[in-house]
Amino acid sequence: MEECAARAGDVLRAGGVVLYPTDTLYGLGADALSDEAVAKIYAIKGRAGQKPIHCIVADLEMAERYTELNGAARALAKKFLPGPLTLVLQKKRGIDTGIAKNMKTVAIRIPDNKFCLALARKFGKPYTTTSANVSGMEAPATVYGILEQLGEDKEEIDLVVDAGALPHRQASSVVDVSGSTLNVIREGAVEKGSILGVLRRTQ
Repeated sequence: MEECAARAGDVLRAGGVVLYPTDTLYGLGADALSDEAVAKIYAIKGRAGQKPIHCIVADLEMAERYTELNGAARALAKKFLPGPLTLVLQKKRGIDTGIAKNMKTVAIRIPDNKFCLALARKFGKPYTTTSANVSGMEAPATVYGILEQLGEDKEEIDLVVDAGALPHRQASSVVDVSGSTLNVIREGAVEKGSILGVLRRTQ
């Protein structure tokens, strides 16, 4: 796995795209702070440019280089990460490229997946995580299904990490903790009640 993660890291450094498994779905990975690499992800998915793309980091220490971690974020991370929770955070001053371009926030994930975390460590900075599918279509559970759905756009993928058919799991829950008021944008694998319960205990 470490060798595979190292190879995938090399692809990301070269501006390429990796198709890889996560703890929920297969994802499309590229250098999250590269305008050109992120543009490839939008093109592959046929996704509207104004819809944000999230990123994976290895740990909170890496997240803190690029985002502002407040008390709510730290409490949720302690309880649910690594795991299927995405935190939307205020970005650090000077982080203005890739997924952060024209955005005030950056959304981070720390998946409960050894390959994802190994890749984050090998690459050394955030990489994109967005479901490997055509925008608006159901995300297939297998590499074969993904490549078939993407059609000619699959040629933009430089490396495929095939972990077989992934078990059906809900997408990550997405929580905006960038301001003074928490907002559960998407209730997924982590229930809204559990998220709010953690925050009540910290107040």
